[in-house]
Amino acid sequence: METIHESAEDIEIESKPQLWSLNYLNVCFANFLMACSFNLLMPSIPLYITEQMGISQSKTGIVLASYAIALMFVRPFSGYMVDLYSRKKILLISFTCYVLIFFGYFWATTVLIFIIVRFLHGITWGLSTVSSSTLAIDVVPSERRAEGIGYYGTFMNVAMAIGPFIAIHIYHEYSFQVLLWCAIGMGLLGIITVAFIKAPERPKVERQKISLDRFFLVKGWPIFLNQLLPCFAWGTIGPFVAQYGKEINIPNAGIFFLFWAGGIIASRVFAGKLVDKGMIHQVNMIAMTIVALAFCVFALVHNIVAFCASGLFIGVGFGMMFPALQTLYINLAENSQRGTANSTYLIGFDLGLALGMLVGGYITGFMSFEALYLIAGGLCLFSVVAYWTVSRRIFEKKRLR
Repeated sequence: METIHESAEDIEIESKPQLWSLNYLNVCFANFLMACSFNLLMPSIPLYITEQMGISQSKTGIVLASYAIALMFVRPFSGYMVDLYSRKKILLISFTCYVLIFFGYFWATTVLIFIIVRFLHGITWGLSTVSSSTLAIDVVPSERRAEGIGYYGTFMNVAMAIGPFIAIHIYHEYSFQVLLWCAIGMGLLGIITVAFIKAPERPKVERQKISLDRFFLVKGWPIFLNQLLPCFAWGTIGPFVAQYGKEINIPNAGIFFLFWAGGIIASRVFAGKLVDKGMIHQVNMIAMTIVALAFCVFALVHNIVAFCASGLFIGVGFGMMFPALQTLYINLAENSQRGTANSTYLIGFDLGLALGMLVGGYITGFMSFEALYLIAGGLCLFSVVAYWTVSRRIFEKKRLR
């Protein structure tokens, strides 16, 4: 009996489709190099334009906002394009343009030029990320889709942790110009990696009449609105954690991001597998609850242990949640609308992020950091209720797979 049992297990393991194919690895590494080059500029641009260019802090916000505006503008159209044309070709073209635009920063000597360059970078970054993530979905076996999306996202999460750390070191030890050359070098390696991807054959897609559903997954509206709540909370992390840590006397607030990134990466190991086993609603509910409680502890308990533990569990919660939310959109869409589903998810992420940064600035200005993170936790708690009562029911009614 034991032999029969072991043989059955062997058959099950052998029949499980391969995830880590060469194509999938190439997509993941290209994504890592692209994200790492992008995250080199995230912490260094504000330092450069205030310290080296002498631009006031108030105008720094305008420069950074231009990238977010471009991202919001391009997401819907990028989804439409990757559903209609070759995803690999779009990724190659947009990634190449993305790398070339880095040269524009060498000549950005005024606020206006910086805004224009940053805007163009936002457009090419938005198109590159949608085509890359959609290509990743194409090369992942459908039985392991959520798991594959989770690991794919982990490469970007690692870049989010490594990029800023490297950037600050290079900026202070060398210069902003050296930093740009490093970003360009990473980008070129990423383009070469994309060239080696063998994209699967897709059936020819006929040009369809342009409608809202080609740019935004209309039946995903309830999930989109639900997604904005935790994404708002996500948007309060990057801009305000360092200031908050300084206010509550944490010696080095940067330690939060190490635990945060570690939590995201750790959660990828199991969350995607649970979603693929049909536990998508349980994963979303638990993840939103973890994030809500972690934000409340973050706001109310002021010591290094709570600071680090909150970062870890906020990372775990979001690391579980984002692949599960993305899978909801994908399972609502036709195969020919994967790009649209992907861009809808990313629009929700970008809009929530932008609202968190924008509204968070007003809340911290008129109230306090504690109030901001309590509000963020409250919104995540409300998202649990909204998910169970609305999003879950509509998904089960309209899902295609």
